[in-house]
Amino acid sequence: KIKLLSEEGIKIHLHCFEYGRGRQEQLNKYCVEVNYYRRLTGHKGFSGSLPYIVASRANTELLKNLQKDDYPVLLEGIHCTYFLHSDDLSNKKVYVRLHNVEYLYYQQLCHSTTSWLKKIYYQRESRLLKTYEASLKNKATFWTVNNKDLDVFINEFGYTDIENLPPFMPEYEPVWNGEKGNYCLYHGNLSVAENEKAAEWLLENIFNDLEIPFVIAGKNPSDHLLRLAHREMHTCVVENPGETEMQELIKKAQVNILPSFNSTGIKLKLINALYNGKHCLVNTAAVEGTGLESCCTIANSRHDMKTALQKLYSQSFTLNQFEQRQSYLKNIFSNKENATKMIGWIFGT
Repeated sequence: KIKLLSEEGIKIHLHCFEYGRGRQEQLNKYCVEVNYYRRLTGHKGFSGSLPYIVASRANTELLKNLQKDDYPVLLEGIHCTYFLHSDDLSNKKVYVRLHNVEYLYYQQLCHSTTSWLKKIYYQRESRLLKTYEASLKNKATFWTVNNKDLDVFINEFGYTDIENLPPFMPEYEPVWNGEKGNYCLYHGNLSVAENEKAAEWLLENIFNDLEIPFVIAGKNPSDHLLRLAHREMHTCVVENPGETEMQELIKKAQVNILPSFNSTGIKLKLINALYNGKHCLVNTAAVEGTGLESCCTIANSRHDMKTALQKLYSQSFTLNQFEQRQSYLKNIFSNKENATKMIGWIFGT
């Protein structure tokens, strides 16, 4: 997004929180300036009335820098909206990119985790986020990532100045990789409770008696997931693959199987699999309101998913199917077109 806006002549003053990933030198190629701020982590970031993801980013130095000029402000995620909530940006044009309906996202994280401490945290955060998200109505212009989230913000919270804008995607260069792969793949950050739950569900309910090779790949799998995957000869885990290895796994899989227990936002890993992989099998929660329904096979029950998986595993993914999908995806995720829309909305061009 930054790269595209910069290429369109927009001068970007980037403000970001740094808490572990380090400073990224490549950002300096696209921004007039890059400012880093410390996020308050742990108990220092907690508030009695505000969500932790918001209160922990209330940085006075950031506010001071934002108030030095009259430039429009784009806030990425509810996380960065503390000064919108406190009305300290009331003299500016403010735009907010909504990544999820956050209160629903945290509600679903609560259901996914088995840790009672995390359940308490997610439940509290969800309750605070519901009140907080409602309070931002009419304070800025908002953009959602899918139509389902758009409906929630309009119909549940009463937002009026809000549009849907698909996410900006990496500049993939997809290449057709033949008609057949020889395994099924689930991938994701396995340290996230929702992803671990999905992987476990697939092992226990789909590949428990369906002897199709199944690979789980992702970051920091738990010991429990590793033990579960290695119980069977046809299932395994690839731990912490690099970016190149992950893309190869996606490309060579016959079926990328990506059910979700969270129906908000848009699943970037699914878009990656659609660009670079063959067949994609999902449940309704993974695609509802995204416009990607026609690119996937959708199954919700255990029986239907097994039946669909067996069919897809033996079914060729042709060059014609690949080209049709690429054409469809390029229409939805046209970075150039979406950048032009965004610039038009902000600057009235």
